[in-house]
Amino acid sequence: MSRFLYLVRHGEQRDAEFGLPDGPLSPRGVRQARAIAERLGGVPFDAAFTSPLQRAQETAQIMTERLPSLEAEPSTLLMDCIPSGPSPDMPHAFEAFFRSVTPEEIDAGEAQMSDALAEWMTPSREDRHELLITHNFVIAAFVAHAFGAAAWRWMGVNQANCGLTIIRVRSAKPPVLLTHNDLGHLPAELRTGLPVDQPY
Repeated sequence: MSRFLYLVRHGEQRDAEFGLPDGPLSPRGVRQARAIAERLGGVPFDAAFTSPLQRAQETAQIMTERLPSLEAEPSTLLMDCIPSGPSPDMPHAFEAFFRSVTPEEIDAGEAQMSDALAEWMTPSREDRHELLITHNFVIAAFVAHAFGAAAWRWMGVNQANCGLTIIRVRSAKPPVLLTHNDLGHLPAELRTGLPVDQPY
């Protein structure tokens, strides 16, 4: 039996470039959310969960309007967070990032991700398809865990706004990353949120 996790980063946030911690979707973010909803229209979802932050909740609302059999349940386990802190095996290039992160933020993020992985990266007794609408670092931590990578390896793993990542969790074998940051449903002008432009 397989549990399929469809991980979607929220749509583009309005005025995100000004460093706002949360806010509504931009007009482009609304279009991104509609596009991923159309992409996933044929998936037989059993459940949907969303970060309680506004940008994720608005993405979920737009998506579930087009997926009428679904209602997204808010979960604090999908909040934006710092999934782990620095470790001795982490490349020095990443150290600068943690200069603006408090130990309390690291502790809270580690606890949250531990609970999130226990919640969703466990096998199901039957085939299930679950939609998780969340944030860049959270999705990166799921991907790193699927590979059994070091705790810091979420760093440098990036997802576009409304990009699609699918992980298959199996009962007798390790999890499988089926697709990562798939942007096939987004035209070039809607591919935002990555450190490097993705026009192709």
